[in-house]
Amino acid sequence: MPKMKTNAGAKKRFGLTGRGKIKRKHAYKSHLLTNKSKKRKRNLTYYTTVSKSDEKNIRLLLAMK
Repeated sequence: MPKMKTNAGAKKRFGLTGRGKIKRKHAYKSHLLTNKSKKRKRNLTYYTTVSKSDEKNIRLLLAMK
């Protein structure tokens, strides 16, 4: 049986935490930043974890089963 391929787009967008959770960046941080507050932009900078409902699909894309 052939190896499972990792989805290249998912590989660039997601990472793992030390405990095995999947981390992602926030959206809405690329353009139209002048009308967003400093606090909002700062909080969008940090990573967050993927929701439980999406985790299974992302693990499949990352070929982690």
